[in-house]
Amino acid sequence: MRLATVTRNTLETQITVEINLDGSGKGRFDTGVPFLEHMLDQVARHGLIDLDIHARGDLHIDAHHTVEDIGITLGQALARAVGDKKGIRRYGHSYVPLDEALSRVVIDLSGRPGLSYGVEYTRASIGQFDVDLFSEFFHGFVNHGMVTLHIDNLKGSNAHHQAETIFKAFGRALRMAVEVDERAAGAMPSTKGTLTA
Repeated sequence: MRLATVTRNTLETQITVEINLDGSGKGRFDTGVPFLEHMLDQVARHGLIDLDIHARGDLHIDAHHTVEDIGITLGQALARAVGDKKGIRRYGHSYVPLDEALSRVVIDLSGRPGLSYGVEYTRASIGQFDVDLFSEFFHGFVNHGMVTLHIDNLKGSNAHHQAETIFKAFGRALRMAVEVDERAAGAMPSTKGTLTA
């Protein structure tokens, strides 16, 4: 099993993330940000990744620090769990529809952080959740997971559907990228022999 537990404590947030890349899609979340938990559950379920995320943050101000720091800690946990990356597929991609919405996510466990985020939500908030925070979440994730991530919402008029297709596609793309490739026979999936930088 490829497992990792990461705890991050700052004056703004206290977060623990447990990840199992070889899980069955179980998610347990206690973050104080219900809509983010709904999205993280999509990642677990569609990625077949077990996620246990507990967070306490300065929600009396807003959810910004909590959402961003969960992304950071999840990225750190992924990097630790995936290890040296020998024998994995490295790349993953997925298109996911939900009614009128369609999103595409492509990921490379490259060892280099980069985010291309092509999303224009049709409204500024979903319930009490500020949709701008999704960008902060993914920036935190790529910078600390050391991955290249392209996210594009191709269609959608319902902001909830837009977000849900993004997170489902993210989970499925991540599942593909971390999957062990039996044909690779444990080889590093890079011509330069490393995926650390």
